[in-house]
Amino acid sequence: MGGVVIAGSINMDLVAISARFPAPGETLMGEGFARYPGGKGANQAIAAARLGAETLMIGAVGQDSFGREMLEVLAAAGADVSRVKEVAGVSTGVALITVAGGENTIIVTAGANGHLRPQDVAALPLEAGDVVAGQFETPLETTAVAFERAKAAGARTLLNTAPATGQEALGLVPLADIVVLNETELAALSGVAVTPETSLGALADATGRLRARVDQAFLVTLGRRGVLGALADGHFHVPAFAVEAVDTTGAGDCFAGALAAGLSAGLELRQAVLRASAAAALSVQRQGAGPSMPDLAALEAFLAERGQVAPAGS
Repeated sequence: MGGVVIAGSINMDLVAISARFPAPGETLMGEGFARYPGGKGANQAIAAARLGAETLMIGAVGQDSFGREMLEVLAAAGADVSRVKEVAGVSTGVALITVAGGENTIIVTAGANGHLRPQDVAALPLEAGDVVAGQFETPLETTAVAFERAKAAGARTLLNTAPATGQEALGLVPLADIVVLNETELAALSGVAVTPETSLGALADATGRLRARVDQAFLVTLGRRGVLGALADGHFHVPAFAVEAVDTTGAGDCFAGALAAGLSAGLELRQAVLRASAAAALSVQRQGAGPSMPDLAALEAFLAERGQVAPAGS
């Protein structure tokens, strides 16, 4: 068994709840407001730690109340925050989120996340069996160094290609053993038009445009359609768990963090995907990103209720 290392963003989420999304130039009266711990890196670290993985968070926060609160939240979830640095003169990252009808729109201000440097990850304590995860909310060159360090140590690398960015982000793909992306991100990075009706085979073919090595796995999260696993020699499909979504914020992060936890525990890829899908299904039934991440007991109960057995190693 290995551990999980998350190199990524730490944000405070400021959430407005509305009956619908406003049109450009329109002002709506909201139905509620909440503040939640968030950031793709922090969310993934919380998800992995709550599922029992030994989790190290690498990131940056400002010297402000949001930063102090985020460190407390991560530590309370069980993540090691000893390598989260505090940056003077900048704010902790903030995400402005509108939730309407179970869907969301998000604007992220990077703040201290933009100050996570390559030297902050160059000497990570890694071993074979560890899983190192990164995303696109911190500098790409820093994630590249973290992945190079992981490969040198024999650890596995997991890239969550969110949020979708320009073509410069493609430079990280060859360094990833496992790439997790949604339909929008697949279209942005591959240049292939993707719709909710695009067949699984066509989606798998689109990932082929991104494949740099035959040993890479691409996991395309498809919402209600489940998850497509695309390998060099074929693909598999894990159907979604049917639940009523309250807030989808952080669902993709929950999937990635739970996937990293499962892989670090020695699970085979398809088993880890099933477990991560169940964790994400649990997360969308609660408001907020960080607070919605389930613990291991909740995950095992959820799987048992649906006739699934949490695979050995979880």
